[in-house]
Amino acid sequence: MRVSFERTGGFAGISKKITVDTETLPPHEAATLPRLVEVADLFRLPELITSPNQESDRFQYKLTVEDNGKQHTVTVSESALPGTLRPLIEWFQTVAQKR
Repeated sequence: MRVSFERTGGFAGISKKITVDTETLPPHEAATLPRLVEVADLFRLPELITSPNQESDRFQYKLTVEDNGKQHTVTVSESALPGTLRPLIEWFQTVAQKR
């Protein structure tokens, strides 16, 4: 499984992008990532999830998952983030800080 994560926006407007592949992750992280994608039900989420009340200085997240020949991209605004997706976003933010 290969997942790309991009965070844009925020007060400073700094973009952060990271791509991880379970083939190259440490074993614990390689086991965690597919579970988080499954819990988020990422392949069933719409491509765009926005809030009717767009707030400036909020983050926007873009996730692209490639797994077993399938690919799906979801772009979601921070203010509309589904609870099921939050653990995956938090995991990526932690991983991105380490790199």
